[in-house]
Amino acid sequence: MASLNKVMIIGNLGKDPEVRYTADGMAIANFSLATTSSWKDKNTGEKKEETEWHRVAFYGKIAEVIGQYAKKGRPLYVEGRLKTRKWTDKDGVEKYTTEIIGDQMQLLGSREGMGEPDNGRNSGAGQSDDGYAQNSAGAGNRGAGAYAASTPVRRATPANNVIDDDDIPF
Repeated sequence: MASLNKVMIIGNLGKDPEVRYTADGMAIANFSLATTSSWKDKNTGEKKEETEWHRVAFYGKIAEVIGQYAKKGRPLYVEGRLKTRKWTDKDGVEKYTTEIIGDQMQLLGSREGMGEPDNGRNSGAGQSDDGYAQNSAGAGNRGAGAYAASTPVRRATPANNVIDDDDIPF
C-alpha cells in the first residue's frame, strides 16, 4: 500500500532562523513556526486561542535564502515532510523530537523592511521576480517570494532571452 508524508503550514517565525554549515559547506536552517487556532467558548462566549509551535529544518541553497530573508514575526508558508529524531542527552536520557523537513517555502507579506521595496512588481501568480516558480498556495499574496528546493525556472529577458542559473543571486 502507498503512503504519504506531507505537511503544509502557514505560520509566523518565532525568532530569526539559525543557519549553520556542515563540514562540506551545506547550509542548514532551523527555526520555529507558530500556528494559532482561535474559537469561541460555548459556555462563556469568551474568545480562546491556542498556539502550536513547529520545528522546521531546511537544507542547501534554500536554507541560505531563508537565513537571508526570513526574519522574526514574518509569515511563512512551508511544505515538507515529518521526521522524528532520537538522541541521548547529557544525562543519558533518550529524547525524541518531530520536525518538518522542508522542501518548499514561500515568504508571505510584503518585502518592506527587507532592503528592497516591493513597488507593486509582484502579482503573486506565476513566477516571482527572483526566478523561482510560485506554488498555488501563494497565488494572490502580493510581494510573496516562493522558493523550492528544485532547479530555478528559466525566464526570458530582453537581452539574451535566457537567464543562466549563474545569473540568479541565490
